[in-house]
Order: sequence, then structure tokens, then C-alpha cells
Amino acid sequence: MFDHCPGTANLRTPTLTIKRCPHCGAEVEVFSNDRVVHCSVCGTPVYNDLESCVHWCKYAKECVGEELYHKLTDPIPTGEEQKT
Repeated sequence: MFDHCPGTANLRTPTLTIKRCPHCGAEVEVFSNDRVVHCSVCGTPVYNDLESCVHWCKYAKECVGEELYHKLTDPIPTGEEQKT
């Protein structure tokens, strides 16, 4: 992995954001490297608005590592989203 890319710093060392569930309004913890988490109250998926260089940089896979690269770029299978 490259250590000098500032664009992926919050992906390699995740940061926490609190979002509101669009269905029930409960607080949902979403880490910067999560694409989707489910509300612990009602189960509604809450999506992270990921916009990062991982989606366009030709070095992204080497920079963040293969596993995280695929976690962030592979399609989310319907019904199999990450649950918290």
C-alpha cells in the first residue's frame, strides 16, 4: 500500500459519522469505509455517500489494498447488504 496518498486517509483509517435513518430518524453510526449499514431500530439500509479517488485513480487498488478496494467498488448485492 502507498502511504503518501491523502485522498484515501479516511478509508485506511476510518472516521465515524452519525447519520439519521431516513425511515425512523434514529441515529446510525456509519464509518467512512462503509457503503451501507442498517438501522438498529427499524432495519432500513442507510447508505454512505462515498465520493473518493478510489473510483477513478488507477493506483487505488494498490493504495487501499485489494479487499478494501473491492468493498468500495463492487456492486452491493440486493438483500445482502452489510448489517450492523
